[in-house]
Amino acid sequence: MTDLADPTKPDPDEAGEPAPMLLKVLGPGLITGASDDDPSGIATYSQAGAQFGYAFGWVMLFSWPLMCAIQEISARIGRVTGLGLAGNLKRHYPPAVVGGVVSLLVVANIINLGADLGAMAAVLKLLIGGPALLYVAGFGVLTALLEIFSRYARYVAILKWLTLSLFAYVGVAFVVHIPWRTVGWDLIAPHFELTAPYLTVFVALLGTTISPYLFFWQAEEEVEDARERPGDAPLLQAPERAVRELRRIRIDTYVGMAFSNAVALFIIITTAATLNAHGVTDIQTSAQAAEALRPIAGPFAFVVFALGIIGTGLLAVPVLAGSSAFALGEVFGWEVGLARRPGDAKAFYAAIAVASLVGVGLNFTPLDPIKALFWSAVVNGVVAAPVMALMMRLASRRDVMGPFRLPPGLKIVGWAATAVMASSTIGLFATWGG
Repeated sequence: MTDLADPTKPDPDEAGEPAPMLLKVLGPGLITGASDDDPSGIATYSQAGAQFGYAFGWVMLFSWPLMCAIQEISARIGRVTGLGLAGNLKRHYPPAVVGGVVSLLVVANIINLGADLGAMAAVLKLLIGGPALLYVAGFGVLTALLEIFSRYARYVAILKWLTLSLFAYVGVAFVVHIPWRTVGWDLIAPHFELTAPYLTVFVALLGTTISPYLFFWQAEEEVEDARERPGDAPLLQAPERAVRELRRIRIDTYVGMAFSNAVALFIIITTAATLNAHGVTDIQTSAQAAEALRPIAGPFAFVVFALGIIGTGLLAVPVLAGSSAFALGEVFGWEVGLARRPGDAKAFYAAIAVASLVGVGLNFTPLDPIKALFWSAVVNGVVAAPVMALMMRLASRRDVMGPFRLPPGLKIVGWAATAVMASSTIGLFATWGG
């Protein structure tokens, strides 16, 4: 009989087994972290660097442990229970709460998805010319087809390889002149202003790095990965695997979030050293950031920066569509899972296709993409803190997590992250008119 009283007891079959190689451990956490640096996020980081120079680099260090905690908690919920966030919310909270959260999540995701497709198309037009709207449609159809018709293992491998595109921003930083001493000083002695422009960018950075779709995606991918491994089961049913699995989740998440925030930091540093240093302080989109780099940093930096936007967009768009479909599927009781054949999960894959097509369609309307992103940030800000609070309650309940409730340290940091996001939401509305 399985020993539920000692979830840390290792599986005898795994005793003495060496720690898994890092590349095998990395998966949902790495992909989630990399998708956080989507074209919309790149625009936010570029604006921070262009407007305030190196002043916001510290936010990437400050937010890293908060991201690690909340993403590890979401992954634990999925791996322990065998259900994603929406499925757990449906099981333990009133329908009105679940419906409101999922509706806002889907709206924000689709707006963000449309803005990302538009940014990718605008950058491709800068590189090769041609009709941007055609590129929007092409990117939307391509990402939807890959997500729907690729085998799960192959599709995950594609997403992992796409994370390499983010190294473009590390490379750009080393082809321009950067005063590293100034950068280092601003990281350890942050400058803070109680002004509306500064607080607005600060809130935008937090909202960009800690977004609800990331919680839903990583939890669901833990469920998916467990289903794909022969003989595997949720930790509530196989507690002897807990030590290995929780260690893997922690490594995967910490590395993925470190990668995400390091790339964001390099974007801020690069745009500060080039755009801000030359008086270019108003950047609204990632395409504008790439174009502004050309006369200052040279064509090579422009091309590398632009290609990175396309690469990370190809990674982020499927995550945005997929997290929406997973959430809807668990709420409505559909068969869900990227490992399932399209014919076995028709409603789930239809939701991915519809989300992608609506995102494409937004680019054919008079909707201002800058305003769309603003409203997406507002919705994400409204949703993030309540979802995090619900997650913290779920992960602390014995009737949900059994013996795998949150340890004290993770609980403290998780609630701190929730408090920071709640405060930033208040700050968003406080600075709205500024």
